Amino acid sequence: MFEQGEGIVLSRLPFPLFSELPILNRATARAKVNKVSGRVLLYICRKWIAVFLKPYITEGEYRLMRRLDNQVALVTGGARGIGKEIALALAGLGAKLAVNYNRSAEAANALAEQIKLFGSECLAVQADVSRSDQARGLVGTVVEHYGRVDVLVNNAGITRDKSLKSLTDEDWQSVIHTNLNSVFYTTSAACPTMMEQGYGRIINISSFVGQAGNFGQSNYAASKGGMIAFTKSAALELAKYNITVNAVAPGFTSTEMLAMVPEAIQEKLLAKIPLRRFGEPREIAETVAFLASEGGYITGQQININGGIYM
Repeated sequence: MFEQGEGIVLSRLPFPLFSELPILNRATARAKVNKVSGRVLLYICRKWIAVFLKPYITEGEYRLMRRLDNQVALVTGGARGIGKEIALALAGLGAKLAVNYNRSAEAANALAEQIKLFGSECLAVQADVSRSDQARGLVGTVVEHYGRVDVLVNNAGITRDKSLKSLTDEDWQSVIHTNLNSVFYTTSAACPTMMEQGYGRIINISSFVGQAGNFGQSNYAASKGGMIAFTKSAALELAKYNITVNAVAPGFTSTEMLAMVPEAIQEKLLAKIPLRRFGEPREIAETVAFLASEGGYITGQQININGGIYM
């Protein structure tokens, strides 16, 4: 994606319309398109420019648009919400995608078709990543299909919110298995391929709850805190193979899950956030895309995108 203020100098292109537009950048484009369909339009435009107008742009401008060309990215829990935005962002930079889902087959297949519209390959793969055999099989399927895996985004997650006095063993185990154990399963399965390649980017989607805790979320906090600790240890072990491992810790984010929270509770949550708004999935996705494409000297870190709720 374009950095703020950067863009393609369109006045060099042999089209009268473009001669009237000296710069096309992210800020300008977003101001002119619908919030939802606009992002897809931008991705399509980038692909169109990259493929058909390459003779008229510099090599540096081309690389800026297609920083993940020929790379393969696997996003777990990628059919909806934050995972969907991450998949779109990575595809927008040229990556070939594997989108994992458990039950959201319709959403995953729709996303795959959406990604294919702007010229990137996308494979939708069903797997319950809380189960070791299926999580490892997921990575195997991706490597078998594409021949490699360069970027692994561990995004799959669930909640089972209850106070400790009401929390059952099943509530605890289901969250730990899905949110934390899955990260070990997929990472350890992807490591041999990444080590052989001498390259890898592993990005774990944690949460500020794993840093600060939250009432009624002891299971979720433990899973997300464990993910951060795992990230740091894995980063130490894998650095010598040119594999970076980082965690992104979002705050309260506008997803379907948050939309189910009663409005009165949402107002109380907003009052705790210094920026007085919820995060947008695209803001998390853009950070992931940066770590995947430009974060070669960043490893073992937790990147907080939380509006200031935890500092």
